[in-house]
Amino acid sequence: MILAGEIGATRTRLAAFEKEGSRLHLVVEKTYLSQEHSSLSEIIAAFIKAEGIAVHTACFGVAGPVRRGRSKISNLTWVIDSRDLAKQLKLDSVGMINDLEAYAYGIDGLDSKDFVTLNEGSEDAEGNRAVISARTGLGVAGLYWDGFRHHPFACEGGHSDFAPRNALEMALLSYLQKKYGRISYERLLSGPGIKNIYDFLKDSQKAEEPPWLKDQIGTAHDPPALISQLAQEGKAAICDQTLSIFVSIYGAETGNCALNFLSTGGIFIGGSVAAKNVSKMKDPIFMESFLDKGRMAPLLKEIPVTIVLNDDSGIIGAARYTLIEKAFRTAKRA
Repeated sequence: MILAGEIGATRTRLAAFEKEGSRLHLVVEKTYLSQEHSSLSEIIAAFIKAEGIAVHTACFGVAGPVRRGRSKISNLTWVIDSRDLAKQLKLDSVGMINDLEAYAYGIDGLDSKDFVTLNEGSEDAEGNRAVISARTGLGVAGLYWDGFRHHPFACEGGHSDFAPRNALEMALLSYLQKKYGRISYERLLSGPGIKNIYDFLKDSQKAEEPPWLKDQIGTAHDPPALISQLAQEGKAAICDQTLSIFVSIYGAETGNCALNFLSTGGIFIGGSVAAKNVSKMKDPIFMESFLDKGRMAPLLKEIPVTIVLNDDSGIIGAARYTLIEKAFRTAKRA
């Protein structure tokens, strides 16, 4: 039995998989609110006790940089050590990788129905790939192409400096600097980022916030989700403008990632924000911003750009990591 986990500041998902031929079969999975628990070890113990599973291998994708098997989760107080988890699970070792690295491992485990194409790209597209994913934060990962298969690797590109491209975005940067100081792309391309853009439009009087919307935003459990919903329904101009700015910046940064990783094999847009706003992501402004790279535009036009609809890619990827690494170690010994 494979124990896989997707560990984030908002939620922690654990799942047990069994291998069936070349595919993985989900046996059971459960989601926990991370803030309600003191550690990942506590959640693992509760999961195993409740489900009564025997764990043979395990891997966890965590929302933060992993160094020497240890990670401090971004936006959460937990510190996770893979050696401690191995002792708890009575295993020789436990895999622990960045959550976007896990997401990258999961891409090839999905079905065709799990994707929406924004740009077909070249018919014979081949080479490196990249993943960019806006959720509670912004994650980025690369997939190096060795001529035979892709090798996912982690990075922290979501924390790179935001680069405004026009007067409106310069005003947005100035507004956010007064609130936060240094501004990374994560401050904009994330759930909280949607609210930051909305507040900028409202506070700088670049868009009007109707009284009825002020009341709804003030009492909403998830303001970014409400803003996105109202934008899709066309019920508030300020919400539509918020999402248009978000999509434009998302397209520009996705293009940056494509150049940084030279992802001629394709770039994948993951995360719940894109999956829940496909109609807005299909707006021409996304691809226009993606391609707006001067002399590099012809190169970018050849790159397939795809939205990942299946939010299970990360947890599937954590499970696939255990199989791929086992096969690699076996081949190395042979």
